[in-house]
Amino acid sequence: MTMWVLTVVGLCVLIAADFFIGGRKPHEVSMKEAGTWSLVWIVLAVLFGIGLLIWGDGQASAEFFAGYITEKSLSVDNLFVFVLIMAKFSVPSIYQPRVLMIGVLIALILRAVFIAVGAAAINAFAWVFFIFGAFLIWTAWKFIQEARAGEQEDWEPGRVMQAIQRRVPSTDQWHGTKMIIRENGKRIVTPMLIVMVAIGLTDVLFAVDSIPAIFGLTQDPYIVFTANAFALMGLRQLYFLIVGLLKKLVHLSYGLSVILAFIGVKLVLHGLHETTSLHVPEITIPVSLGVICGVLVITTITSLIAAKKASQAGVEKDERAGEDETAGQDEAARKDQEADRRG
Repeated sequence: MTMWVLTVVGLCVLIAADFFIGGRKPHEVSMKEAGTWSLVWIVLAVLFGIGLLIWGDGQASAEFFAGYITEKSLSVDNLFVFVLIMAKFSVPSIYQPRVLMIGVLIALILRAVFIAVGAAAINAFAWVFFIFGAFLIWTAWKFIQEARAGEQEDWEPGRVMQAIQRRVPSTDQWHGTKMIIRENGKRIVTPMLIVMVAIGLTDVLFAVDSIPAIFGLTQDPYIVFTANAFALMGLRQLYFLIVGLLKKLVHLSYGLSVILAFIGVKLVLHGLHETTSLHVPEITIPVSLGVICGVLVITTITSLIAAKKASQAGVEKDERAGEDETAGQDEAARKDQEADRRG
């Protein structure tokens, strides 16, 4: 309990420092600021993992790093939807940092509830491993299907968001960073509050696959929570840092599907080990960490190569189109000259 209290207090201090130093005043986030804060959160996560190694053991540290990298890579996929939500609500660029900060905090609180429920279920029922494993393998297959189909649907508000917008008096006008205003004697909510809730609820939907994934790497609720916390708290700065790079990560869905399928198999094997007397192999944390890092590195390299080839192909296509247009103009001019001579 003491460790939990100290950890939560420490996270609150870090979040407060992030808010008062970098997010209190509405402003457009520069690449330098986003890069600096992203590096700060990564360094803090690394220091925390080293602390687990020093005051805990190597197993706990390895589980944290494996979980942190997995949650971080899965959270990158969230950024695609965050971009769509920002566009859907026409969020001014100066208010986007505040929206993301509060939205991510809402997501972290809701994820903590998910983690508590998941940990209780695993402790009470060993067969939950099979459910989590099967769900992750199915999710991996869905990722592959969506990647092959090239699906990029517009974000649509879910039923909860639609119910909020229908039943809660609101305005479509922005009033700075105010979430609730008084108009004609009535309190109404602004788009600032609506979009914050949208970000938080949408992230929780993604947690449906990320929480089982990290439970496939560790069953320690403390490590699950801290890995999620460090992965989420750096998400706001990561949004501004790689929002332009997201379109180049064309193979990200394939990489995430491989990771989810791998962890799903790991969960099934662990479930067999816990519920039967079969001598099934168990995948160790070092192997898991190596597979996760390897898949992400390969996915990033192949994505950048594919994006570069597509860009070159587009340039060559434009050059050929320009040459064809010039040739057509030259041919038209030649025919005009020939007609003039005949005349």
